[in-house]
Amino acid sequence: MNSRSWALVCAWIVAIIYGVTFTIAKDVMPKYIDAFGFIVLRVGGATLLFWLVSFLGPKEKIAKNDFLRIAACAFFGVAFNMLTFFKGLSYTSPIMGAVLMVTTPMIVLILSSIIMKESMQTKKVLGILLGLAGTITLILYGKALNNAPNATLGNLLVFVNAISYGFYLIFVKKLMDKYNAFTFVKYIYLFGFFMVLPFGFHELQVVNWNKIPLSIGLKIGFVVIFSTFFTYLLNLISMRNLKPTTVAVFIYLQPFFATIFAIGLGKDDLNLVKVISAFLIFVGVYLVIKKK
Repeated sequence: MNSRSWALVCAWIVAIIYGVTFTIAKDVMPKYIDAFGFIVLRVGGATLLFWLVSFLGPKEKIAKNDFLRIAACAFFGVAFNMLTFFKGLSYTSPIMGAVLMVTTPMIVLILSSIIMKESMQTKKVLGILLGLAGTITLILYGKALNNAPNATLGNLLVFVNAISYGFYLIFVKKLMDKYNAFTFVKYIYLFGFFMVLPFGFHELQVVNWNKIPLSIGLKIGFVVIFSTFFTYLLNLISMRNLKPTTVAVFIYLQPFFATIFAIGLGKDDLNLVKVISAFLIFVGVYLVIKKK
């Protein structure tokens, strides 16, 4: 199997892991651990793993003036991003959360046009409007089973998370061009850990670890090891051998896998609002990423 084939396999695995994560994380929160406490576990565990692996990687020194950019990446890509995502997911359903995450490429395009002064074609503007219509519909009218106590607020927080991740993708680009990923990602997660610690420390203290069954413990481990650390490593392999646009396409498989997994386990249902919203978002994304 050549390097491109391996990269495609890695991209498929990442999409499946992320799709499954929506339901797995939902099983943990908020019944056993509240969202912010779970984030401290996730970021702390991933930070430890990244630092351990970094000792095997290349030895590079980061310029002092790049630490401010690393701090910005830690805020938008780890702290604010995960705080809003996990809190939103604790309020909404796995399917709606996965569909809203698909808006990330559109958000990146909008932010790029504002921050980096990139021009936008008419079809891209139309795509953004369609995607926005689908997003607003899902946020305001998306309902779910009893595992979504406040779907409107949850959907809004997941959408804010997508915006935060869009900022992260723009800020991290210069670091990716300048350093090996393992050189800076360990600092991004270390800074991010100290940013999320004040929010989740108390929630982590009140967790009754004796009442957490083995199945939930394994799901927590899955989110830390596979959904955070392992997916990042697989994404590195994909990004080395595939074009960014090709890698981005696999984001759109996440709702598909999330839907299959959630419905298969009876954790969510499919209704007309979700289908129409997803259709508008997917058409909008297609127009945004479609080449001339």
